[in-house]
Amino acid sequence: MTAEILLQTLASGVLIGLIYALVAIGLTMIFGVMDIVNFAHGEFLMLGMYSTFWLFSLYALDPLVTLPLTIMMLFAFGVLLYKLVIRRITNAPMLSQIFTTFGIMILLRGVAQFFWKSDFRSIENSSVSGTVKLLGIQLGKPQLVAGVGAILVTGLIHYFLTRTRLGAALEATASDKEAARLMGIDSDRMFSLAWGIAAACAGAAGALLATFFPIFPDVGANFILIAFVVVNLGGFGSVTGAFWAGILVGVIEVMGGLLLGPQYKTAIVLVLFLGVLMWRPQGLMGKA
Repeated sequence: MTAEILLQTLASGVLIGLIYALVAIGLTMIFGVMDIVNFAHGEFLMLGMYSTFWLFSLYALDPLVTLPLTIMMLFAFGVLLYKLVIRRITNAPMLSQIFTTFGIMILLRGVAQFFWKSDFRSIENSSVSGTVKLLGIQLGKPQLVAGVGAILVTGLIHYFLTRTRLGAALEATASDKEAARLMGIDSDRMFSLAWGIAAACAGAAGALLATFFPIFPDVGANFILIAFVVVNLGGFGSVTGAFWAGILVGVIEVMGGLLLGPQYKTAIVLVLFLGVLMWRPQGLMGKA
């Protein structure tokens, strides 16, 4: 194995890891703010991919041009879903919350299959098609653009949470809901905002993935399991932890596939998941 192949594989792992991180940030935000595990999060990603595909196919709008529009549409969808459904189960038993989000997952997947069938679709000849050579490493331009886009979106989320009053209110609600309510923070508004941001993150990841990954109704299932691993590894509720854990999982998955064979890469990630559950269940950056 040459150093060039090793570096190229490592770079590919970092790029796909950034997408994993972006997906996981939305998942961990909902859990951190509301203590609800959203099983439908992968379907948010699927909707982002289809949104990008149809805007490209019907109106010839490039995925990079429609990325902000996809983010806004998924944000609105997340807020609407909270107001219509999730709000009603906020104080329900955990089992009811699990069944509700699982039901939303099945519903969204079924709707996608009804309207768009189970055909595999793809976006070809977009502005990010082709390859680029960077520091002697040959990389796919879609993967590189997706990685950079994931960094930018994640950076905006981090800035929002740490540098704005609304972000501080969201963080306060995640830390202590009762104390935040006593300080005059509208928890219902914060819950709605969390669902909007989470859906927007998944939508952004879907839009970026659509430039190089097949688009089909069950595509979210390929990423939601990895997202759970990332959230667990980084610590439930930790946005920073999800970012670094996403990169780590991406590198481990790709390097494991190179060294042991591509058929083992998912198994390696699952072994990592079980190991974290057994020896550090709170995650690398979670509180003990």
